[in-house]
Amino acid sequence: MPMIPVILSGGSGTRLWPLSREAYPKQFLALVGNSSLLQATWQRVAPLVSGRPIVVANNEHRFMVAEQLREAGCTPAAILLEPVGRNTAPAIAVAALQAGANGEDPLLLVLPSDHVITDAAAFRAAVSEAAAAAEAGKLVTFGIVPTGPETGYGYIKASAGQGVRAVERFVEKPDAATAQGYVASGEYFWNSGMFLFKASRYLEELGRHQPAILAACRAAFEGARRDQDFVRLDKEAFAACPSDSIDYAVMEKTADAAVLPISVGWNDVGSWSALWEVAEQDGNGNAHHGDVVALDCRNTLAWGDGRLVAMIGLEDVVVVDTDDSVLVAHKDHVQDVKTVVAQLKAAGRSEPTLHRKVYRPWGAYDSIDMGDRHQVKRITVKPGAALSLQMHHHRAEHWIVVSGTAEVTRGEEVLLLSENQSTYIPLGVTHRLRNPGKVPLELIEVQSGSYLGEDDIVRFEDVYGRG
Repeated sequence: MPMIPVILSGGSGTRLWPLSREAYPKQFLALVGNSSLLQATWQRVAPLVSGRPIVVANNEHRFMVAEQLREAGCTPAAILLEPVGRNTAPAIAVAALQAGANGEDPLLLVLPSDHVITDAAAFRAAVSEAAAAAEAGKLVTFGIVPTGPETGYGYIKASAGQGVRAVERFVEKPDAATAQGYVASGEYFWNSGMFLFKASRYLEELGRHQPAILAACRAAFEGARRDQDFVRLDKEAFAACPSDSIDYAVMEKTADAAVLPISVGWNDVGSWSALWEVAEQDGNGNAHHGDVVALDCRNTLAWGDGRLVAMIGLEDVVVVDTDDSVLVAHKDHVQDVKTVVAQLKAAGRSEPTLHRKVYRPWGAYDSIDMGDRHQVKRITVKPGAALSLQMHHHRAEHWIVVSGTAEVTRGEEVLLLSENQSTYIPLGVTHRLRNPGKVPLELIEVQSGSYLGEDDIVRFEDVYGRG
């Protein structure tokens, strides 16, 4: 029976702030190794599956998903775009509808895009072991053999036996004493959020236990618009869908829930302390990334994103340095990062959402200096890519080409600029920037005017479908 991965890429990853942010969450980051977590999710199952993946993603992340998978040599069967978040039960439902749209009924291997698995071969072996039960109609989840009394995960109690076995019950995140009892019993496993089942069986069980979710998902899928690489679910229908997890909606209610306990080096990288656990450490337990100097430090995590980070006499401390924010926390308190993010959002600050370097479908821009009436950006445009044909009411722009070739539309003119050449875009003039070359275009943009916000853009044409 064919097997298709369903990769869920809708998270915001606020617990790994300031590295992970809403506009560029943790699944797009290379936290362990050279591949992003999203890319690694595909790479670990690519040798096993027979079909291209179906990806369910936030609409705002659509181009990053497509580009990162392209870099990993993967062309998804579909990228389903959620206009609003409705948790995992609806996300998996629309993926199942997509998988069965051509009349087939494949196995769906449901995978969050932001987990780490260090033993990919063992995980593939476990999936192969679970396939027979899934083909027979079971809804299989993968339970992680616990390495300690973790209170941050839900648990699954399995019936006695070996291999795939029945689920006796799902339990919420326990307190420390309860978790210790679970681990000691040998009957409980961490809930990984990974599943294997036939597309039709999931839809049957969802329809039996949560018919309103299935009806809303069918309406959203049938009313979807399809353009370029994306399937845009109908916004009104999907917004009307109840929000629920697959655990609550289906797995805790179905009589066919099964679990396969696995030990594959799994980690959901749900905090900075969790990342420290899976990161490469020195003899003193220090895990460092970037330009870091540490004297007399133990069990620390330091992430330098450009500048030198120097640490002296620290133990069990996390230091994360980005272009615009620095986090310093004790490892026992890193769960409180989400509280800091909530406070920043309540204050209307941009740091919870955007990095200083902002990624766009055509490339990226990095705001390297800003004053009352000026802003300086470093802009990179991918080969063959173009910004929208646009105009600004409140600012003028100067463009200086650093490397590559720029095709500049300025009013009725079209200019070709090469390295060290520049041009001026007066306030109110329609303009576009395009890279006609085969190497990235890099330029410096100097903005000047009374208002420099990103919302001072009037778009006339845009190949990426933005308003």
